[in-house]
Amino acid sequence: MPAAQNPIGSGFDAFTSASDVIAGISLAGKVAVVTGGYSGLGLETTRHLAMAGAEVFVPARSVEKARIQTAGIPRVSILPMDLLDRRTIDSFADTFLATGKALHLLVNSAGVMMPPLFRDADGNEGQFAVNHLGHFRLAQRLMRSLELADGARVVSVSSRGHFHGAVDFDDPAFKTRTYDAATAYGQAKTANALFALALDNRYQNRGIRAFSVHPGAILTNLMRHVPAAALREHRIVDEHGSPLIDPANDRKTVPQGAATQIWCAVSQQLDGLGGVYCEDCDIAPPCPAESSAMRGVKPWAMDEEMADRLWDLSERLLAA
Repeated sequence: MPAAQNPIGSGFDAFTSASDVIAGISLAGKVAVVTGGYSGLGLETTRHLAMAGAEVFVPARSVEKARIQTAGIPRVSILPMDLLDRRTIDSFADTFLATGKALHLLVNSAGVMMPPLFRDADGNEGQFAVNHLGHFRLAQRLMRSLELADGARVVSVSSRGHFHGAVDFDDPAFKTRTYDAATAYGQAKTANALFALALDNRYQNRGIRAFSVHPGAILTNLMRHVPAAALREHRIVDEHGSPLIDPANDRKTVPQGAATQIWCAVSQQLDGLGGVYCEDCDIAPPCPAESSAMRGVKPWAMDEEMADRLWDLSERLLAA
């Protein structure tokens, strides 16, 4: 477990919004990449980073849609990329590296949640491929620009979905076990947290710190595959399908949901820290494996040995 995996008393909470955490902070001269930066929490992140002065690059599967969604936001550049296609990841990275710019902030906000089974071209399970492997490759390809920043941060958007379980190193692709969308989502979200831990351990001596984030339960397009009955059962929506907002119980607005990833990206309160899982704009407390509490981070998502195993597995899968 990371030694710093304990709350620091940030002064923020579940009700804090994105504008609260970035108030008074200037990002003039800074450069950011925000995956998923034209929808939901990613769009909110793009907007606030840009309005604070940052130049923001948004990789997009649909360049046209991204341009429409980000219209009116200053200093935003849209470039094509699909996290499921490593060739497009490499192309995006090559284009960015050719600018010679330092990359100060990499916010990995894109993702998929509980869809029917699909796979990438190499046979990897789709949620693991998009949520983890695509971001792993992107970060590796952009490492030179991150090092140039001499104080970069990488923010990996995980989820309380990691409570569903650890990474199954024997069958991460569901080739022998029966596919379950929630189990696969949990594996991918655990991978997001372990990736941040492993990256921080490997690159903090080069000026790069990494964090993982639970944003809260927010009704966005991410939940399009979740059955309506499940959304009602978990009190994400009411009987009419309208979102239920109750930050004290993790049901947040989009500005509240984006607050923690923005806090991790820009807050001076995290200077000198990294590799930790955060929620409600603070470092989350450890949550014992057997606990029924719906808060904090489970042991399998902050295990350094598992983080190293995942890093090695990811390199092997992407080298195939």
